[in-house]
Amino acid sequence: MALILGIGNTLLKDEGIGIHLLNYIQSHYPEWEAKFGIEMLDGGTLSFDLLTHIRADQELIVLDAVNLKQQPGTVYCLQSQSMDHFLSQPGKSVHEVSLMDLFDMSRLSEQLPEQRALIGIQPDCIDWGDQLTSSVQEALSAAALEIKQVLSDWGVFDLSSRLVEKEIVGAN
Repeated sequence: MALILGIGNTLLKDEGIGIHLLNYIQSHYPEWEAKFGIEMLDGGTLSFDLLTHIRADQELIVLDAVNLKQQPGTVYCLQSQSMDHFLSQPGKSVHEVSLMDLFDMSRLSEQLPEQRALIGIQPDCIDWGDQLTSSVQEALSAAALEIKQVLSDWGVFDLSSRLVEKEIVGAN
C-alpha cells in the first residue's frame, strides 16, 4: 500500500502546497484510493501523530513546498537518500516537527519505508492568504504527473496498461 502525505499550512499561501496538491490529486484521481490501495492523508504542519501512518511495508510520497531557489512553480522529485540528504540540511522545514524528525523516529522503530519520495514545488510567496499564487497553482498538474510516474516506477500501478492509462488520462 502506498501513502501520499500532503503537508503544509493552507493559511500561508504557497506554504500550503502539499495540502493543495493532495486535494488536486483527490479530486482528479478519486479512483486511486479504491483501485490501487493508495492512502491519501492531510498531514497539516506535521506532528508526531503521523508516525502511526508511516510503515516500512508501504511506499511513501510526501507533498510539500521546497525551496531550492528556483523559479516559482518548479516541480522537484527527490527520492530515498537524495530526499533524506535534502531534508537533513538546516532550515529546510518551516514546520513545528520536521519531516526529518519523523523519518529519524521511523528509522529507530524500523518503520521507514524503503521507497519514499518528496514531490515538491518551489513556492513564490509565503504570507497570509488561503490561495496559491498563480505560478504554483499552474504547477499542480505537472506535480501530479510526477506523482503518477513515481507510483508507476514503484509498480503501484502500470502506466503502460491500457485500462490504467485510460482512467488516468480521462481524469485530467
